[in-house]
Amino acid sequence: MEEGYIKFKAIWEKAPIPELAVLPDLQFWRAEMHRLGLIGVYENGIGYGNISCRLDEQGTFLVTGSATGGLPVLGAEHFTIVTGFDVARNTIRCTGPIIASSESLSHAAIYRHCPEANGVIHVHHARLWSFLLHRVPTTAASATYGSPEMAGSIIHLLESTNLNQERIFAMQGHPEGIFSFGSTLREAADILRVWMAKADLLSM
Repeated sequence: MEEGYIKFKAIWEKAPIPELAVLPDLQFWRAEMHRLGLIGVYENGIGYGNISCRLDEQGTFLVTGSATGGLPVLGAEHFTIVTGFDVARNTIRCTGPIIASSESLSHAAIYRHCPEANGVIHVHHARLWSFLLHRVPTTAASATYGSPEMAGSIIHLLESTNLNQERIFAMQGHPEGIFSFGSTLREAADILRVWMAKADLLSM
């Protein structure tokens, strides 16, 4: 697994995170995803999973920073604000105490092309991923994590499938990778739990 390696060009301004009203909610749901084992770290030390929330209508968003997957609880120092992105140039602009997560381009694509999305969750779970593959909208096999191809595949799903209604997709070219999103982070988390129940995984 290569999760956690930055593939995009990051234009990063190191700065403290301002006091944001959304931060406690983001911290709560991030801790809940970690408790469920949907965000964490593999035995080889590579972290997986990330979570974000929209900050404005332009698609600026607050996201967990790179290499934070193994931490059960995150402080303000573990988040950064993505202020802009360019899929074609594979570029992310961010400001905060830590560089943005490796999947930030995928989060950005969702916020830009789905105005109703205010919370996005990216998790890993092998059995749930296998259950979801082609049962829900699924990205192209050639699209790898954190790449312009992945962002493009997500945009294609939003434009050509019922993803805006399903609000969950499997990442065929990123084994174990799943995204959910919603009008709130609670909704994004609830969508994951509904599908976990369908896959008989809630006892995990």
